[in-house]
Amino acid sequence: QNSSEMPETITSRDAARFPIVASCTLLGLYLFFKIFSQEYINLLLSMYFFVLGILALSHTISPMMNRFFPANFPNKQYQLLFTQGSGENKEEIVNYEFDTKDLVCLALSSIVGVWYLLRKHWIANNLFGLAFSLNGVELLHLNNVSTGCILLGGLFIYDVFWVFGTNVMVTVAKSFEAPIKLVFPQDLLEKGLEADNFAMLGLGDIVIPGIFIALLLRFDISLKKNTHTYFYTSFVAYIFGLGLTIFIMHIFKHAQPALLYLVPACIGFPLLVALAKGEVTEMFSYESSAEILPHTPRLTHFPTVSGSPASLADSMQQKLSCPRRRRQQSPSAM
Repeated sequence: QNSSEMPETITSRDAARFPIVASCTLLGLYLFFKIFSQEYINLLLSMYFFVLGILALSHTISPMMNRFFPANFPNKQYQLLFTQGSGENKEEIVNYEFDTKDLVCLALSSIVGVWYLLRKHWIANNLFGLAFSLNGVELLHLNNVSTGCILLGGLFIYDVFWVFGTNVMVTVAKSFEAPIKLVFPQDLLEKGLEADNFAMLGLGDIVIPGIFIALLLRFDISLKKNTHTYFYTSFVAYIFGLGLTIFIMHIFKHAQPALLYLVPACIGFPLLVALAKGEVTEMFSYESSAEILPHTPRLTHFPTVSGSPASLADSMQQKLSCPRRRRQQSPSAM
């Protein structure tokens, strides 16, 4: 997607029906694995997530990789344009702009993709899983705390029911050979990188609390106190909830629904802080649907240019700082 597009905002209505949609999807996958051959389903899913994983990982490592490129790196601009129709009826289907650095990141991600496709190694699985999680937190957007509580509360019931009430969740998680979960080798010290006894954490247990924690970070910034109290509180609460999940799992030797512990921690801890600071009203009245964080600038138009993004930014800055008067443009030209 073009970076000019805003994240997908989850409304209270979306949050309320999310557990129902997730339950239907989970049950559908369970029936698929019961009716059809697991081998062919996983082959199809492996190819699907192979492509998605490469794109997600490339997008994730791109900002980090930019630090390793030398200043004189020959960075060329490219545009992939796919249209439908002609003349006035021409419609853009795909309009994707990238550069040489993006191609390098794509090549590195492809190596991980081939490694995952051939070996299904747990490290490759976790790299793709982390990339999916980070992209999910970036693209999904809660508009207020009430919506976040509805979403987390609904998935709390969903997770508890499908783990404790039936064997559906555990069966699908074990049968689904795709990077939809992070796996942690329990026999790492014995077998090293060839470990094969894993504990699992679903990506939903990362993304759903993650978008709520991101909402609290935006709330911190809106208070303009130069503190991130609610963000750090919810982040520590998430670590506490995850640690408690692992502890209970080892005590009872049974799979645990992580949201059973994460939801009360991620909602309860920040709420206690808000009560102590007298900011409960401000927290629940905060709306962030039209807000963008200061460190995530977004373009509203992609001009046709040549040269690196850095040179484009410099030229735009020079134009903005130029003292001369600019010719007023008509609304149609704007």
